[in-house]
Amino acid sequence: LNKLLGKEVYTSQDQLGGPQVMFPNGVSHEIVDDDQQGVQSIIQWLSFVPTTTDAPPAVRESSDPVNRDVEWKPTPTPYDPRLMLSGTDDATGFFDKGSWKEYLDGWGKSVVIGRGRLGGIPMGAISVETRLVEKIIPADPADPNSREAILPQAGQVLFPDSSYKTAQALKDFNNEGLPVMIFANWRGFSGGSRDMSGEILKFGSMIVDALREYEHPIYIYFPPFGELRGGSWVVVDPTINEEKMTMFSDPEARGGILEPAGIVEIKFRLADQLKAMHRIDPQLLALDTELEGTDDTDKTSQEDIKEQIAAREELLKPVYLQAATEFADLHDKTGRMKAKGVIKEAVPWAESRKYFFYLAKRRIAQDSYVAQLKAADSSLDYASALAIISDMCTVDWDDNEAVLDFYASSDDTISAEISQLKTASIKAQIEALQKELAE
Repeated sequence: LNKLLGKEVYTSQDQLGGPQVMFPNGVSHEIVDDDQQGVQSIIQWLSFVPTTTDAPPAVRESSDPVNRDVEWKPTPTPYDPRLMLSGTDDATGFFDKGSWKEYLDGWGKSVVIGRGRLGGIPMGAISVETRLVEKIIPADPADPNSREAILPQAGQVLFPDSSYKTAQALKDFNNEGLPVMIFANWRGFSGGSRDMSGEILKFGSMIVDALREYEHPIYIYFPPFGELRGGSWVVVDPTINEEKMTMFSDPEARGGILEPAGIVEIKFRLADQLKAMHRIDPQLLALDTELEGTDDTDKTSQEDIKEQIAAREELLKPVYLQAATEFADLHDKTGRMKAKGVIKEAVPWAESRKYFFYLAKRRIAQDSYVAQLKAADSSLDYASALAIISDMCTVDWDDNEAVLDFYASSDDTISAEISQLKTASIKAQIEALQKELAE
């Protein structure tokens, strides 16, 4: 390359493809110190993958109790999302102790992706960086005018690189047969002209494509003090893949397309606030009545009353704006999201480990039965196959632990039902063929 350029520009191959290039650009998933550590990392990655593509997840025994509380709790201020997943020495995290492993941490730093175990169940995980991070674009030695650029990236925002990283992680998890936890805490996409020209729309749509094609359960969870807004809600909405995606929230989280201040700006503008003041405030009602009772020729009195009205309105504006913002915020709370049907359940963070363990274990068994039913009768879709299982269930369908126990105790009964359905389906096909031949 130096000969091609006609001068000594590059002093080492590392400047073109070394760790300082391939790790920050997302080509290399991880940097290791030596071959032994590299092999160990490969074996650890393979431990999350099932033996075959159609095999169930590679579940193993875990010494970390599934019924324990998640002790490390996110805060309203920026924090390290890795601690939420792995925990610390003093407070346990969401995944089994010592099982969390992050990948691609040098690229797309506003999103954290990795793999961990939940009660021994291998899972992919996508979390959101809440702190300000920096993207470093190195200078090009071949261009004497280029300079190193450091681009700040705000937390809770999807940028082109982190959007691509999220989509790529989902495709990897899908190929590995892993259920996924998405700890959603985005306020939206970065919509500046630089990021728009950086193809953020294309990379954002890749997230939708990856979710639409996903063949394993996806659990979207709003952590404490987290929020999901704007376009970031659009790309992870469960309607993209209703068979596999389910959304949950901590009671202290928020969700909605617009933030409360934005809703107030559109739905409760200044003119609406003034109307509300004159409808509710006793002092303004009295001044309005007094103004109506004055004679049109008494300009001095009218001007004096109007000044009092304007002063009262100015005094009330902050109060009404704050009340309106609080009212708009109530619409974004977990209880309201559940009432509107956009989330399935409110799951407190401390109990989330237990809840998602039983849900994930239930879905492994349930999806296996659904697949067997659809194979037995090709006319069945996911919903109709699931309806057959739910009709057989004798316990509360919304109680994951109880349904899991039912599956374990009624496996023979469900298998017999599948066999009968397969027999009936084959007979129906034979009868249809005989009828067709007779015609």
